[in-house]
Amino acid sequence: MFRYVTKRVVSLLPVLLGVTFIVFMILNVAPGDPTRMLLGDMATPEQVAALRAELGLDKPLLVQYVKYMGNLARGNFGLSYRTKEPVAQEILSRFPHTIRLALVSMIFSIILAIPLGIVAAVRQNTLVDNISMIAALVGVSIPMFWLALLLILVFSLKLGWFPVAGASKWNSIVLPAVALGVMNMALTARTTRSSMLETIRQDYIRTARSKGLPWSRVIRDHAFKNALIPTITVIGLQVGNLLGGAVLAETVFAWPGVGRLMVQAIAGRDTPMVLGCIVVFTVSISVVNLAVDLLYGFVDPRIRSMYH
Repeated sequence: MFRYVTKRVVSLLPVLLGVTFIVFMILNVAPGDPTRMLLGDMATPEQVAALRAELGLDKPLLVQYVKYMGNLARGNFGLSYRTKEPVAQEILSRFPHTIRLALVSMIFSIILAIPLGIVAAVRQNTLVDNISMIAALVGVSIPMFWLALLLILVFSLKLGWFPVAGASKWNSIVLPAVALGVMNMALTARTTRSSMLETIRQDYIRTARSKGLPWSRVIRDHAFKNALIPTITVIGLQVGNLLGGAVLAETVFAWPGVGRLMVQAIAGRDTPMVLGCIVVFTVSISVVNLAVDLLYGFVDPRIRSMYH
């Protein structure tokens, strides 16, 4: 188990190198000069040159990248071009908001999706199944930004139940979490239904029913646990979607998380801040995927035996 975890952690290094290198190059070859954006249009060439030298932007790109990665290896994310504050400090102040939004959104999607998928599978080809799958199809198809705007229009502007934006009240998280979680809920429900349908057609399920066990107990004790692994896989992959989708949800709802911070940094050509946010997202998604892989072992004894 320890060797497996170590191997996964080591494999994260080339991923980080690749992601940061690509983002670094894209930000530096994109049109626009961050020093001009910081100093304004009235800045003289001497002022621009002095600021470029101060930020290290007068050096070759590869030298800048190697220097950044060297600092990153020592835990130094650098200073923000715009605020002059440490990048790590600003990200740490925003990260709890993003994690809170992702967790609430995930809980919302799981609580609705798994029962929906199980009921749809058990009552296949009935009205309940058809309604559940139509709802899941709508959830998968609807664009998140459009759903977010619709939720604001109905529940904030018309009904006044929830704040339009921000995180100042306890119920401010409801609309962003729903907007972020609907697509994941739909995907999880469809996966749970498919997995349950495959499981309840297995011979051991027929054997359990032939022994006279109640159908509810067969589903709970025999079918659900064995059908859970594909659902766990989808939920684990959706954590990446939640963190990635948080960028859009945080922007629409002015939620003070890392996603909104990254959008503001991209608009301001704040390279150290953008790279810091990318590193945090990459590490977070990798850690969650590792946790999902380890969770397989607790659900399926066959996978657990592979670790020994």
